[in-house]
Amino acid sequence: MADAETARGRSIRKTKKQDGGNPSLETAEIERHLCRAIKHHQAGKLGPAGALYRQILRRNPRHADALHLRGVIAYQSGSCAIAADWIGEAIAIKPHFPKACNNLGNALMAQGHWDEAVAAYRKAIALKPDYALAHGNLGGVLGKMGRLDEAVVACRQAIVLEPGHPDAYVNLGTALVERGQIDEAIAAYRQALAYKPDYAEAHSSLILAQHFHPGCDARAIASEQRRWSRRHADPLMRCNRPHPNSREPERRLRVGYVSPDFRDHAVGWQILPLLREHDRRQFHITAYASVAQPDAVTERLRACTHCWRDISAMSDEEAARQVRRDRIDILVDLALHTAGNRLLLFARKPAPIQVTFAGYPGATGLRAIDYRLTDPYLEPPELSPRDDSYFERPMHLSHSFWTYESAANDDVPINTLPALASGSVTFGCLGNFCKVNEQVLRLWSRVRRSVPGSRLLLLTPEGEARQRALAALRRHRVAASRVEFVGRQPRLDYLRTYHRIDVALDTLPYNGHVTSLDALWMGVPVVTLTGKRGVSRAGWSHLSNLGLENLACRSEEHFVQAALGLVKNLPRLSGLRTTLRERMRSSPLMDAPRFACDVEAAYRRMWQSSKWR
Repeated sequence: MADAETARGRSIRKTKKQDGGNPSLETAEIERHLCRAIKHHQAGKLGPAGALYRQILRRNPRHADALHLRGVIAYQSGSCAIAADWIGEAIAIKPHFPKACNNLGNALMAQGHWDEAVAAYRKAIALKPDYALAHGNLGGVLGKMGRLDEAVVACRQAIVLEPGHPDAYVNLGTALVERGQIDEAIAAYRQALAYKPDYAEAHSSLILAQHFHPGCDARAIASEQRRWSRRHADPLMRCNRPHPNSREPERRLRVGYVSPDFRDHAVGWQILPLLREHDRRQFHITAYASVAQPDAVTERLRACTHCWRDISAMSDEEAARQVRRDRIDILVDLALHTAGNRLLLFARKPAPIQVTFAGYPGATGLRAIDYRLTDPYLEPPELSPRDDSYFERPMHLSHSFWTYESAANDDVPINTLPALASGSVTFGCLGNFCKVNEQVLRLWSRVRRSVPGSRLLLLTPEGEARQRALAALRRHRVAASRVEFVGRQPRLDYLRTYHRIDVALDTLPYNGHVTSLDALWMGVPVVTLTGKRGVSRAGWSHLSNLGLENLACRSEEHFVQAALGLVKNLPRLSGLRTTLRERMRSSPLMDAPRFACDVEAAYRRMWQSSKWR
């Protein structure tokens, strides 16, 4: 969180000192300029504020306050590298400047310079130990670095210093989610909303956390989504205007995709084959990218579009106006309630048809979104809501919600079955630990106990999360010697970890999505337990498209027996391992042209059947 405050009432004597004693400068006038600039800045009028800061700096290039606040405007405008330079200059002039150190940390964090951001926040705290904002921001960047225990400590310290600090509660909630403490995370998000009821991002984080919670059913989540919509989105719908788009049913359609994840991210890789295979004669493609740290994947995605719009520094209102100017016919959300979503852009209904897809299989709860893409396994007709649980109408793709891109993974070959070399079976899960709960650990423990000498290999954050996991496994009679943990890894190292796993065990209620596809790509079969929600049926969708429906289980007993069935015959399991990659390649999961045709047909059906203003 940026801190744009200054000591408005600084004495003219202080300003004069800062001016270096130059008698040609009217220190009182500079002070008046600074006060006017701050008023504009605090009112969100960045243009007039920036103009006044520049005036001050033309007269005194070493005015630390003006340098600092000009840097804050650059940060707020998305120019984070420039922001870091200007704020750094201010600190060089005035080293004891905790607010500038905090804001330097923000600019560095936005660029992905996490170690430097930590140093800046720690300097701010050293200068002002009771600086709650800096403690909370420190917790946020430590969480991004996977230093979750430190993140929790920093966020809790911020809350002690300032109990009404909503950002600290959000950062705390995010760290707790990563540690698998979903109840505590939900409580933290609710506390943030208690202090700041219009905090849409906190409310989205709460909804996402509920998807990981085994006690939250589809109706409970839908109810929270409707509350989100009523609080944050519905008021914006009153300003919706008619769309001038031509209603011609067969014309070339203008499709826009909105995402914070057009980068080296699961969503980026999922959407890349679709963008690449779109029929350019029938669809004009625009990407609305809200990407904080573009990378090589960003450039690959950009090359697959007709038009690329960087909306990272735009407000939702500004971005919505841009979508209208672009005359987008179908606007597609790729985030749902995940981090960095732009759902309040969609709430303004800038396109006549709006769709949600890809972030996870589910709904947003927004009246302004007309459809959600799904598939026959995630949402079969018998599970479709028969009430108003969702506003979005399901539009089924023929085969799969996913298309898998192997380009980043081809360098890692499939190895021989580990159990043949070691003499013991290793079950594993390399999915996000936020999906691991007591029910999951109990079920995995049953599997491990059923196979003498077997082991569990789990991706788990260091510290408290591992201690809690070990304690739960001990309660279910699994010795620590039978468990191995791995932490965060670079992509290729993560894939190579599958060389040590014979059978992957899925999570519930939130199945593995891309991580399960990664396992299958590496020749590791996945045993899954199918639930009633979309996120609980991803495993069934994957396995059905591979002809491995027998590994998609409807009960815990069936889950245990399916895992046992795989490891009872190691030569057969070894044969499956060697053929899984080719099975993936020949399946709908990797048939990008067919997937693109399927999605395009869905868009055309939406266009031809929808009634809009």
